[in-house]
Amino acid sequence: MLTYDPDDTLAHRLDPRSKLGVQIGFAATALAHTGSRALVTLSVIAALILLAARVSVFRALYAYRFALVFLGLAPLLAGLTFGSPWFDLGDAENSARASYRVLLVLLVSAAYIRSTPIRASRAAIQRTIPGKPGQLLGVGVSLVFRFLPVLQADIRTIRDAMAARLGDERGVVDRASTIGLLGLTRAFDRADRLALAMQARCFAWNPTLPHLSFSRVDYPALGLAAVLALSTLL
Repeated sequence: MLTYDPDDTLAHRLDPRSKLGVQIGFAATALAHTGSRALVTLSVIAALILLAARVSVFRALYAYRFALVFLGLAPLLAGLTFGSPWFDLGDAENSARASYRVLLVLLVSAAYIRSTPIRASRAAIQRTIPGKPGQLLGVGVSLVFRFLPVLQADIRTIRDAMAARLGDERGVVDRASTIGLLGLTRAFDRADRLALAMQARCFAWNPTLPHLSFSRVDYPALGLAAVLALSTLL
């Protein structure tokens, strides 16, 4: 799974607010433009962003392997029809373009995750969105980044335990229901322990967050974010 990895890349030196701006602008542009020329341009931008964060495309694709299954099935399901010609290439192509745009957004988010500490993300959100809404959103984002890897590790542990007991020889529905039930049980247990730990540590809605400041390398990133945002109006 992709996590924050300390490094000295260009993306690591950027202020998290700049990176969030690029992400939002990129996602908005990907949703607004569906033409082939726009997809090629977005692909180049996504490749440059991955290069700036020094993220391997294969590593990012492996991290999103479960999402890729749904993105790959979407065009096939969209093209199916209940009569002649049984498969509509036009619908399949439109769905494939949508899946590819989602994949590009995921790749850009992988560069953000690898290059941004969780506390910096929370600081960027809380200083951009004032008041309780920003605090609530910042806490939610930080908890998701911390909680999701733990849940994924629990799911892997459950799958390994089932395989060790020849559980992989059971039916697909039986395995999926068992993993889902045990995974939910672990998730609720983790949530209870997390709530207790937050109370024991006197959880604060407004803790001392890391200092953020724009530098020279942030201005090109902010310019790119502005260009991407404005491109949605064209």
